[in-house]
Amino acid sequence: MVVMAIWFVTHSHGDEEADSPSSGINKSGWYDARATFYGDITGAETQQGACGYSDLNKQGYGLATAALSTALFNNGYTCGACYQIFCANDPQWCLPGSIKITATNFCPPNYTKTVDIWCNPPQKHFDLSLPMFLKIANYKAGVVPVKYRRVRCAKTGGVKFELKGNPYFLMVLPYNVGGAGDIKAMQVRGSKTGWITMKKNWGQHWTTGVVLTGQGLSFKVMTSNGIAKYFMNVTPWYWKFGQTFDGKINF
Repeated sequence: MVVMAIWFVTHSHGDEEADSPSSGINKSGWYDARATFYGDITGAETQQGACGYSDLNKQGYGLATAALSTALFNNGYTCGACYQIFCANDPQWCLPGSIKITATNFCPPNYTKTVDIWCNPPQKHFDLSLPMFLKIANYKAGVVPVKYRRVRCAKTGGVKFELKGNPYFLMVLPYNVGGAGDIKAMQVRGSKTGWITMKKNWGQHWTTGVVLTGQGLSFKVMTSNGIAKYFMNVTPWYWKFGQTFDGKINF
C-alpha cells in the first residue's frame, strides 16, 4: 500500500518573540485576557482535546498550545488559530517576552463557582501548557493578566488531511494549517463527483454523508480570513480510514 508522505513537524520555540511593550511591541491591536496553565511540565494532559487533534507533537503543534475560554473558542471554529501573548501589568509575577500558541482545546465554563471563573463567559482566557506559561510568568502566580493578538500561523509543509469515519460517513480532520489557521468552510470532491459542501461536526472535524470510498479525494479549504485553496488529488482511490495524507501546499 502506498501512502503519500506525511510531514511530521516538531514545534520549535524559535518562532517566539522575546519582546514586550517596553522593548518594541506595537501596543495597537492587543486585547486584554488572562492566562493560567493545566497539566504538568510534560504537557501530556494538553494532548487531544475539544479541537480533535491527537498527538500534538507529531502534528506539529508541540506544547505551544492553549485551551480557549467560551468567549474565544467560538464553538470550535477558532481551532487552529494562532495568538501572540505576553504577561502584562503584574510586575510581581510577569516575565519579559512573549509566546506564540495555537488554539487546540476548549476550557469549559464552570457555572457552579463564583470565584476564579476564568473560562466563564464573557471572559477571555487562555489555559496554556505549563512549559508555555513558565515562559511568561512565574509558576506561583497561577493566573496572570495578559495581552493577546491574532497572528499568522507559520507552518512547515502542506496541510494534512486525516480521514476517519465509515463507508457511509466521511470525517476529515485538517491540521497543520498555516495563515489564519482556523477553517471557515470546507468542500470535498471525489474522482466521480462534483464539489460537496462539508459540515463542521465538532472541533475541526468536517463531515459528509456522501459515499466516497473507492474514489480519489480533493479538498477545498477556506480559512477564517476568506482565503480559499484547492488541494487536488490528495488521496489515491484506495485510501483507507485512519490514514493521513499531505495536501502538499499551505496557506
